[in-house]
Amino acid sequence: MESNGTAPKHGLEGDADLHFLLVGGELIKIRSSSWKRNRFFKLQEDCKTLWYESHKTFRKNQTFSIDDIESVRKGRQSEGLNKHTDPSVEEMCFSIIFKGSKKNLDLMAANGTEAKQWVSGLDKIIHNMRNLSRQQKSEHWIINCMRKADKNADNKMTLKELKHFLRQVNVEVDDTYAAEIFKKCDTSNSGSLEGEEIKHFYNLLTHREEVEVIYGNYAQTEGQMSSKDLLNFLLTEQREKVSVEDALKLIEKYEVDGTAKQNERMSKDGFLMYLHREAGSIFNPAHKQVYQDMRQPLNHYYISSSHNTYLMEDQLKGPSSTEAYIKALMKSCRCVELDCWDGANGEPVIYHGYTLTSKVLFRDVIKAINDYAFKTSDYPVILSLENHCSVDQQKLMAHHLISILGEALLTKPVGNTMPSDFPSPEGLKGKFLIKGKRLNKLDAALNNNNSTIEEDTVSEEDEAADCKENGRKSKSKKSKIKLAKALSDIVVYCKSVHFSGFEHAKDCQVFYEMSSFKESKAFNLAVNSGTAYIHHNIDKLSRIYPAGSRTDSSNYNPVPMWNVGCQIVALNFQTPSKEMHINQGRFLQNGSSGYVLKPEFQRSLSSRFNPNTGPWLKRKTFHVMVISAQQLPKVNKDKDKHKSIVDPLVRVEIYGVPADNASKETHYIDNNGFNPMWNEKFQFNIHVAELALLRFVVEDYDTTSQNDLIGQYCLPLSSVQNGYRYVPLLTKRGDVICSAGLFVHLMLVDAQ
Repeated sequence: MESNGTAPKHGLEGDADLHFLLVGGELIKIRSSSWKRNRFFKLQEDCKTLWYESHKTFRKNQTFSIDDIESVRKGRQSEGLNKHTDPSVEEMCFSIIFKGSKKNLDLMAANGTEAKQWVSGLDKIIHNMRNLSRQQKSEHWIINCMRKADKNADNKMTLKELKHFLRQVNVEVDDTYAAEIFKKCDTSNSGSLEGEEIKHFYNLLTHREEVEVIYGNYAQTEGQMSSKDLLNFLLTEQREKVSVEDALKLIEKYEVDGTAKQNERMSKDGFLMYLHREAGSIFNPAHKQVYQDMRQPLNHYYISSSHNTYLMEDQLKGPSSTEAYIKALMKSCRCVELDCWDGANGEPVIYHGYTLTSKVLFRDVIKAINDYAFKTSDYPVILSLENHCSVDQQKLMAHHLISILGEALLTKPVGNTMPSDFPSPEGLKGKFLIKGKRLNKLDAALNNNNSTIEEDTVSEEDEAADCKENGRKSKSKKSKIKLAKALSDIVVYCKSVHFSGFEHAKDCQVFYEMSSFKESKAFNLAVNSGTAYIHHNIDKLSRIYPAGSRTDSSNYNPVPMWNVGCQIVALNFQTPSKEMHINQGRFLQNGSSGYVLKPEFQRSLSSRFNPNTGPWLKRKTFHVMVISAQQLPKVNKDKDKHKSIVDPLVRVEIYGVPADNASKETHYIDNNGFNPMWNEKFQFNIHVAELALLRFVVEDYDTTSQNDLIGQYCLPLSSVQNGYRYVPLLTKRGDVICSAGLFVHLMLVDAQ
């Protein structure tokens, strides 16, 4: 059976870096200053698996999939390499960063040239894998499963091997049906399938009846779709505003058959390719780029925000790491938190005070932030300081911020006059803003106030007081701290103040003075004073943070906070959860820039909108048909081979204003994760489409325990494309599940 793994090699045949990986070589694996071991690494022939030797007695050889790699970093760019190697070996070092919670693999090559080849080669393979079409990934996955099922590697498939293969691809069939498929394909009556017989079996297996029906309805030109047929489909089913020229572009882009393309037609294979690519996705491809007006004031945007960013795990004893900041920033998080405390040798540290969490140097965190802040988004990053340091160490904090961040650090207002509003994300591109306490008004910074006062007393941060109360049962929430002028002076547009009510804020707070709200306080205000909260957020920033009782780093629902226009809704990024899926969905649009423009009714002082009572502006009806799924992964491979086959169901969820929150689910299908079909229709009444989020959840049904998550996907309802659409699926941690997806039909229309 053909299983040469050529898909990942596509475009790299004869590439010197690829050849270098296939030959392999010695690398030094580094875990600590005292643990450094030589290990042989090489890329396997399938070009999607990396093998390396292990000296553990129970695991002589180890492999991991290229698909498990998030990125490869050249140099001493991981916390481990930075800590355990000398700067002189910078060019020889690189790190493999994995998706999820798996630890980094820190490595050192014999010289800089070899390190460069490892990094270059791995980057090329990763890039190729990610740019394969879903159909190519699907074919490659199936071929790989066939290879695994071919136990004796004779390129033939017996009935026993066919049954094993079907279990590999997550489908359980009874012996009679398996024998029927086998007999139908075994045209040579040899008792095994080979060559064209395996190809016939593959075609039977991957036949998409639902797609064939749709294609057949519109393929009116000698069994194929002409450009006019395709245009008819796009106008009728997909509700797109397109012309015949657009249809021709799709044929040129997605048609796989040369003759059909030459005749300006789309074959069934080309149609399937279209459905599985960007144009056929549920997510509007125009929203993959920054498409919103980025010249509005900063507080007119939702801002992707992290709480206790330094933590990798829980809030009590988990590790603190610069890696946590890098992961958050690479997800386009634009507001990160730094809990700053006095450290040894006069150097401030970051950790969760009054707990057993480990400590990381403030200086190292700022270096990591500086290196990774603008890799995925150019828009400004807010550093939210929770300051518990002595005056001397605060001065050092200010020094590190100024010396490391340089001109990217905003130290005075934009322009030459006292501002009356925030600058825009566009005007602050590539800039860092400091959120924290300030000794004086902003006009003092503009007037170059050269006060000789080096320190003064201010009230403590609300969250810092909460932390202190949780940690040592302090009686006073509003204790005072001494603040160094050097640190105060670099707080410009995000001065922290205590919230004393909306009327007080309206009369006494300047626009750049912002408050932080514990989730319970924010939720109560959102429920009881929705319109007032929206008006507060029209000219000021609000930051929401999780309750101190969430010691497991769990998250609250961010949607009610967005509903009242809160911008900085900080979540525990390290915790995979429904709330983080919703957050990922919210910021999927606008080029995943970390900034999303709020709806107009959350930006206008004349607005009387209240998310709890309306008025509703333009109601919609949302029709959803869950048709089928393809190649769902097994979720519990530890079960016996029959029980590990999934029984999938799909739940469709809407999150938005309270009147829109809804959830509906299909029935479950027994023993079929490969190509289950539901054809179930749902209808949702939508009151405020601008605030609504759509989430698909696929679960493995279990009669005796909680269902297991198979995959999920969330996006703004405003980014949904109508018609027949492919829905990719993500893991609990938000990584794409290769080749798995849903096929649905969607229609959002004005309510009658």
